[in-house]
Amino acid sequence: MNRREFLKLGLTVTIGGLAMTAHAENFSARTVDFHAHAILPAYVDALKRLDIDATAEEGFPLPKWSAAEHLQFMDAAGIDFTVLSMATPHIPDRAAVRAINGEFAELCRRFPKRFGFVATLPLPDVDGSIEEFHYATEKLGALGVKVASNSNGVYLGDERLDPIFAALNEKNSLAIIHPSPARELPRSVVTGKVMALYEYPADTTRAVLNMLANGTLEKFPRLKVVVPHCGSFLPYMKQRAAAMFQMLAAMNMMAPVDIAASVGKFFFDTAGDPMPEQLDMLLKITTLDQIVFGTDYPYVPAQVVLHKKKLFDTEILQRGWSEKIYVDNARRLMGD
Repeated sequence: MNRREFLKLGLTVTIGGLAMTAHAENFSARTVDFHAHAILPAYVDALKRLDIDATAEEGFPLPKWSAAEHLQFMDAAGIDFTVLSMATPHIPDRAAVRAINGEFAELCRRFPKRFGFVATLPLPDVDGSIEEFHYATEKLGALGVKVASNSNGVYLGDERLDPIFAALNEKNSLAIIHPSPARELPRSVVTGKVMALYEYPADTTRAVLNMLANGTLEKFPRLKVVVPHCGSFLPYMKQRAAAMFQMLAAMNMMAPVDIAASVGKFFFDTAGDPMPEQLDMLLKITTLDQIVFGTDYPYVPAQVVLHKKKLFDTEILQRGWSEKIYVDNARRLMGD
């Protein structure tokens, strides 16, 4: 399939309970970025109102963002369509989340062929999250949800969140994981100061291992879950976790887990530094069918992403994987 044939597709997409004709609306794209953020006024206002200091919490300044600059970056990078999500820090307030999702929806209505979004949920508020999921997907056109690795210490995989995942599962929903700092961090060392260096991949891995240990994807098999940053530390942890889970199950400390089968259900985005090592590390634990593209813009500046994408494009073109990652996997994740 060439670019023109793909752009002509009249594909019908059903995500999070919302059916749309992609050719007529927004998913008429070839290259899709599944990991990017918009810093919208409602989010900035919520941080101020809730007295959340993003720079202090992240160890990294909140980047500037505009729709015009994002579109300019997409054009330069050859990205046709971006699935936007809220930035970090996480916002647990119902009213703030409703306003944030409303602004995302308005942005996507302005640029329906370039932007879609996954809704923010007021996790760990179960009732509020279920309500917001239905509202955002059924009324605002959200393509699914963003879920924080932990919300006030409640990690993905925790049975307290099962009613939320049951609602997502019922609608065959897309759920994109984004890391959130653990509640207690060793701030005296650099890994506890700059979240993106270590704590973000660590917390993502902690959340995914908790989901695996508690059989989240077995309980909710229709979920489509994207793990960020080339799987974070999971390529290292899979073998160790498999051995530990087997031992713990033998000691009746947990239920048996087929970790290879469970890991195989996840999708993984390439945000971060896939070349020259991380892509091959990721392929040790998953297949090419489960990998989708991500940039982490604007947290990663445009010029840095463009350099990384050039290296990535060269590598996957040589391997004959471009169509699989940029077209086939994106369509399957968005359209099944």
